[in-house]
Amino acid sequence: MALIAGDVDRFESARPRLQAIAYRLLGSADEAQDAVQETFLRWQAADVGGIEVPEAWLTKVLTNLCLNQLTSARARRETYVGRWLPEPLLAGDPMLGPADTVEQRESVSYAVLTLMERLSPNERAVYVLREAFDYPHREIAEILDITEAASQQIFHRARKHVADGRARADIDEAAARRIVEEFLAAATSGQTDELVRLLTRDAISVGDGGGKVPARTRAFEGAAAVAKFVRGMLRPAEAKRAIVGGSPEIYAWTANGEPAVVVAVEGRVVAVMCLEVTPEGITACRTQANPDKLERATAQWAAADHGEPLFVM
Repeated sequence: MALIAGDVDRFESARPRLQAIAYRLLGSADEAQDAVQETFLRWQAADVGGIEVPEAWLTKVLTNLCLNQLTSARARRETYVGRWLPEPLLAGDPMLGPADTVEQRESVSYAVLTLMERLSPNERAVYVLREAFDYPHREIAEILDITEAASQQIFHRARKHVADGRARADIDEAAARRIVEEFLAAATSGQTDELVRLLTRDAISVGDGGGKVPARTRAFEGAAAVAKFVRGMLRPAEAKRAIVGGSPEIYAWTANGEPAVVVAVEGRVVAVMCLEVTPEGITACRTQANPDKLERATAQWAAADHGEPLFVM
């Protein structure tokens, strides 16, 4: 059935919210966009005039498309080369969605997106809809075709799984950049002790190269090991320039609401390291270097006023 202009406008007004939900569910901007586009095609084919609550209808269609995608994604990740990490979104990306509350900011943080990989598809859906978008359990139950009591139970279970990870500090953008600047200064100072001081004793460092760029499969564990790795990673070398195709420029930025190190070569983002910060210190460094997962970040970077790099490798 052909849509009239008002029906298209109604969908477009819902698109930002749908994209934000899909990204949190899938951890991939490309897959989120595909899910939203498929939702539009379903909207286009539906008897829109007979849909009483368009927002609920669209959310249900999108969520179930994402649940199907998550099920197949788990199988694909079993054959993924190396460690799988979500696609980072740089500050200002509209797909980050609402950030008015601590819960909304937390739900899109790189740390929590990584932790949510532990959840089942249903747990992830309930957690995102309730925690990030404040859907009542009655509506979540209708979206997922479960009982309201089941939705409440799933949410409490999912929240516990996520809470079992270390609680991160809620910091603003200015503070995040100061943390990155201090982190980079320590990493390039030549004094390992300075960097170790910023890390928790059980800090980890993991990276996702997707088989496209070198990335260690196993995590570096412990402050000393992480500090040694980070210092080596930020040390200038011709071999590194050859891999990325130029001289990497290093910036302090934010991604997914967390402090982040952005590495760019001639305007192309080649790596984003997200720092998980807790009251005790930096507890995780997660680096996305798979070029397939940095295309959107590169587009956002091109549109941002990022100023001069802190240093060039």
